[in-house]
Amino acid sequence: MYKGNDYIYDAAQTLEQLTGFEISIERKKDEHDAIIRINGKSFYVEAKNEIRKENEGLLIDLLTQPSEASKMIIAKYITGDTAQKLKAKQINYLDISGNCYIKINDSIIYISGQKIQRKQNTNLAKAFQETGIKLLFHLLPEPDNLQLPYRELAKLAGISTGSVSNIMSELESLHFILKTQKKRVLKNKPELLERWVVAYHDVLRPRLLKKQTRFVIYDDWRAIELNDGAYWGGESGAAILTKQITPEQFSIYTNDNWQNIGIKLGLVPDNNGQVEILQQFWEEKDNKYKDKHIVPPLLIYAELMGSGYGRNIEIAKTILENELPNIK
Repeated sequence: MYKGNDYIYDAAQTLEQLTGFEISIERKKDEHDAIIRINGKSFYVEAKNEIRKENEGLLIDLLTQPSEASKMIIAKYITGDTAQKLKAKQINYLDISGNCYIKINDSIIYISGQKIQRKQNTNLAKAFQETGIKLLFHLLPEPDNLQLPYRELAKLAGISTGSVSNIMSELESLHFILKTQKKRVLKNKPELLERWVVAYHDVLRPRLLKKQTRFVIYDDWRAIELNDGAYWGGESGAAILTKQITPEQFSIYTNDNWQNIGIKLGLVPDNNGQVEILQQFWEEKDNKYKDKHIVPPLLIYAELMGSGYGRNIEIAKTILENELPNIK
């Protein structure tokens, strides 16, 4: 579980002031973060710092699973679009400003428009900055890498040994790594994966974008032969990996410059184009899927989840199940 979720109390207090209802909080030590009682109705709480399109799919899936208990998301910040999706699916939610959708028996509490100052860079921990994102890219799908010496981990992730030491210590203090006398073990992997996906989209991916482009002539993308060292990601990578999706957006990761890729594929710059060319951030030899000309499945998963589209989220769940069993 995440630490520092005392904002549950702030949210409850704000809702109490806005509605005049009797509200109480009980901390839990099991899989739930707390129990909130509103006018005698109890809800099991899932606490999150932020909820937006990059992690909404995971939470919607979690809270729509069959259960005899009523559930609620409480967060510091929920984007307006995500709040509308939660409401449409009749998922109970509450933020610290009192914006909420809560169903109590035959009644509904719905509050919107309460302003909140969203804090930027919510993942301030080094583990969720660029060096940490690169290191976790090699740890999440391959937890055996945890046993490597720091020097080898640094080489694997392309970061300094000192950064590895700091990040590993931080992950341990955040309860994502358990260190025993014999080995290190990843803990709370679903939560760690969620934070990694959000951090990837927040911090690393914007720095990787070389150029946004479009096809001059768009016929059959599968007939395209990528340059050596270039790999399909996102929807196009998922289409090759699962054969269950027809891509509308395309991403290509490469160490080559975008002009060479553009000439080969018939691409021209377009800020609204459907093809993004991004910088590769891992060694080619570390990609077990390079023969398929796709990026590693963890990256495909992250891009699909970050899109916020229902069809992509369903495919991402399939990839997690079939290609990333070590994270489950």
